[in-house]
Amino acid sequence: MVADRELQAGIETGLRFAMLMTADGCFLDLTWTEIKKWKPADGFLWVHLERDDPTAQAWVRDHSGIDPLVGLALLAEESRPRVQDVGDNLLVVLRGVNKQKPEEDGSIDTELVPIHIWMEAGRCVSLRDKTHNLSALRDLRLSMMNGKGPRTAAGLMARIAEKVTDHLGDLVEDLEDELTELEDRIGANEGGASMRADIAESRRHVVQFRRYLAPQRDALYRLRHDDASWLDQAAKEHLREVNDRLVRHLEDLDEIRQRATILQEEQAAMVAEQGNRNTFVLSIVTVLMLPMTFITGFFGMNTGALPFGLENPNGTLIAGAIIGVVGLITAVLLRYGLFGGHKR
Repeated sequence: MVADRELQAGIETGLRFAMLMTADGCFLDLTWTEIKKWKPADGFLWVHLERDDPTAQAWVRDHSGIDPLVGLALLAEESRPRVQDVGDNLLVVLRGVNKQKPEEDGSIDTELVPIHIWMEAGRCVSLRDKTHNLSALRDLRLSMMNGKGPRTAAGLMARIAEKVTDHLGDLVEDLEDELTELEDRIGANEGGASMRADIAESRRHVVQFRRYLAPQRDALYRLRHDDASWLDQAAKEHLREVNDRLVRHLEDLDEIRQRATILQEEQAAMVAEQGNRNTFVLSIVTVLMLPMTFITGFFGMNTGALPFGLENPNGTLIAGAIIGVVGLITAVLLRYGLFGGHKR
């Protein structure tokens, strides 16, 4: 058993790592040359490649012994989660959490990226893109090198599904925390364009993640009912638990989406209420000013025979008093109605 070894990855072009489990239970790191010399009798082999690297693509096509049509599927740029039988082997596509480097504002853009897996009784070939950082596979490799990981193809397949699902659970918890923060901001009457943008972004993330998790649930269900000879009952029970966990994550995502919808409706109601309040105040001011504007306009006309005109020294005071009285009468009529208001 190898304990507390430092992980090394990406030392050779296109090869993230290659692990060989020997008959005595030890794990050895292999190079490209050693991979090409591998035989099933040497032990179980896990090869993890960079899908978009020409060296890795050439090995899959020319040296892996994998059927060319399967090789095309493994090297496909975009794939939805699925499970496909190829004889006694399995082609599996799952989606894992990829956390990119922090942005300038400190935020981390999280996305679900494909993991292409070719599983045989004595070998596993997995692929992901160069720019992707799948910590789920890293954690699993570390466990195996410390003697706590799976020793068979069935065990490895179940543990990959488990690790990927666990990291999906962390992602769902992050979404819940983000939405709770938005709800607190709504409760504090914080609004504006930034709030609307944050709610819309949260809903977009939920829709995007659920788009891949729903077919991944179906893929795991299909996997645990597969009849591959190397997929033992213990692994199938393990996969059943993982599938149930993923179903709970999907239910949590549905709840988050409903909460986000309600939050968006509350935000829209707050904006509408604020707009109605401003419109009401503007209407009151407009109604109050309309009679006074009419009077000032009327007496401001350049015509003759106006009352209290130039010959009256108190004309300005009289006009001002009339305007004030008309404004007061208008306010009373708006408040109590023309005939003293309506009884309710």
